[in-house]
Amino acid sequence: MVVMARDRDVLVLEPNVFRDLAWAGQRLSRGSGSIAGTTLTIASPEVALDTAGIGAGHVAVVGGTPYEVVSRLSATQLTISRLRERSTDAAIPPTGVTSQETTITTFRPQIALVESQVLRMAGFEPDGSEGPGRLPASAVRVDAELTRLVCLGALAVIWSAASGLLGERSAGWTRAEWYRRRFEEERMRVSVAVDSGGDGVVEARRALRAISMVRG
Repeated sequence: MVVMARDRDVLVLEPNVFRDLAWAGQRLSRGSGSIAGTTLTIASPEVALDTAGIGAGHVAVVGGTPYEVVSRLSATQLTISRLRERSTDAAIPPTGVTSQETTITTFRPQIALVESQVLRMAGFEPDGSEGPGRLPASAVRVDAELTRLVCLGALAVIWSAASGLLGERSAGWTRAEWYRRRFEEERMRVSVAVDSGGDGVVEARRALRAISMVRG
């Protein structure tokens, strides 16, 4: 399925969500981390970084501070950056630290759920197949507005799940409702660019049909 957003894109909208909602079931690895320049070295990681598939687009929380993962250097080292304006910008070195608790979790399951919803709203098949009046997901051209829409929806799902633990009318419930409303507002405005030829030329734009987001 086409990737519309990554963890670092969620971090843009919610700077502390990876610190505040580090669910154990979605933890990729953890250990004791040290930063020198833009290199994060994790001593004896719970899961080797290459085995866990950690790389560009993930988020590492070091000593309570979240950083973008720019690239994986080895099974124990990553290039990281303070949050950048664009993922293509040069890495911004964090403050150097030694032996700080480091955790890398992901919200890709929630992001992928919303990506599938958005694709179906626009008449695409998330699994890549074609059908009557439907195009494969590979025809979607991802842009900044589509990434933002998916992140808003993912945060609605994330905070909805958190509210199930925190209770009705909790801060998590309030945030889930706020993001759900933002998602619906953006859905009315955003359209999906179609590049069926795969040549980088947008041939059409598709509006998003209504599909209700149900709280978990």
